[in-house]
Amino acid sequence: MLFSVSTAAKTCQMQIRVSARQKAAIRTAAKRAGMDMSAYVLSRVLSVSAAEFRKCIEACRGAAGPAFALAELNSLLSRLTAVELTDAIAARPMVRLTPFLANYVAAMIESACEKRGIPVPGWTRAIEPLSTPAFGSALQSLRLHLLTHSPAPFRRRNIFIDSSLDNRV
Repeated sequence: MLFSVSTAAKTCQMQIRVSARQKAAIRTAAKRAGMDMSAYVLSRVLSVSAAEFRKCIEACRGAAGPAFALAELNSLLSRLTAVELTDAIAARPMVRLTPFLANYVAAMIESACEKRGIPVPGWTRAIEPLSTPAFGSALQSLRLHLLTHSPAPFRRRNIFIDSSLDNRV
């Protein structure tokens, strides 16, 4: 999925200075990609993975029951390469989430970073862990299991679930 640079209404203009050689190189690269120069430059500058990440986070906020939005975020984080993931999560989302969702998303990101061997973005550390535990099941008989089997990034945030990134419950 490409960032919607070609379908969005273009109402502003930006000019950059490049050498003749740089302009020729951009023109050639754009032609090879089957794009005009503006679309090519925008596709290189505006991150597709970051746009998808923002969209998933916005869906979490708007959902009455965020399960589907979190599943979509799980799918996104699972399929991104290390480079794409680093780019996607570099900036803290501007969407304000509930403390539970903010911690759940942060734990998902921390888990994805751990799996890819990349540093966790600093903004996730600024999210305070939940003050009271949140369990993935209301069944009292499952609590001991959840306490002992919850993935570490979730446990650190006082969230106790039975699976994490790449898994579905």
